[in-house]
Amino acid sequence: MEMKKLFYIVGVLTVLVIVSFNGAYGDGECGKANPNMEALKLIPCSSAAQDANAPVSSKCCAQVKILGRNPKCLCAVMLSDTAKSSGANPEIAITIPKRCNLADRPVGYKCGAYTLP
Repeated sequence: MEMKKLFYIVGVLTVLVIVSFNGAYGDGECGKANPNMEALKLIPCSSAAQDANAPVSSKCCAQVKILGRNPKCLCAVMLSDTAKSSGANPEIAITIPKRCNLADRPVGYKCGAYTLP
């Protein structure tokens, strides 16, 4: 009977250790979502992220508003490899929340080497 208890306790502890490692290493800036995959949601922003004078579409603003609820995620997406490979200029991309007139944007938030206006 003692051996069963010991195996049970070891089993429970093993599960707890595995769960804690998944929590520590499984969540990033965008939770469990990959910033490179989240960047695909900003496809409607592609021209606005390359040209500061380009109009920002309502679809782009809607996606930025959703991602902007988590400033860390928004920054990770705007600075992601996917965004960079699409031709997005990070210095211009970070101006999109302001250009969308989002009242609840994270003004002054440090985004890598950039600060959100």
